[in-house]
Amino acid sequence: MYNQPVANSNPAGEAVYQMEPAMVEKLHHMKEHIHGICKKHMHRPVRVQTTHGTTFEGYIIHIDDVHLYLNPLPGHVRGFFNPLAAAQQQYAYNNVILPLVLFNLLTIALL
Repeated sequence: MYNQPVANSNPAGEAVYQMEPAMVEKLHHMKEHIHGICKKHMHRPVRVQTTHGTTFEGYIIHIDDVHLYLNPLPGHVRGFFNPLAAAQQQYAYNNVILPLVLFNLLTIALL
């Protein structure tokens, strides 16, 4: 029957998936490499492409262990429209920050 709880078929708590240690090491190395590149190019205009094919343009304003924080360029498609400014016949750009996951970054290019 639908929506009925399923008996735990894994009572011992065994892992159903565990990443290989070599892959864990490779991912950590990749993250450190990307982190270094981003720190080197802080506050510079960049184009970032994710592994899913989405492209963003903006300024790197912060980076932590997991995310790259990008301030999009004015007029970027991911920027938000300000309806209050539209009432005054102006198009305003709000100060938006996009957090992008480091592991999803495919390319970072200077503009």
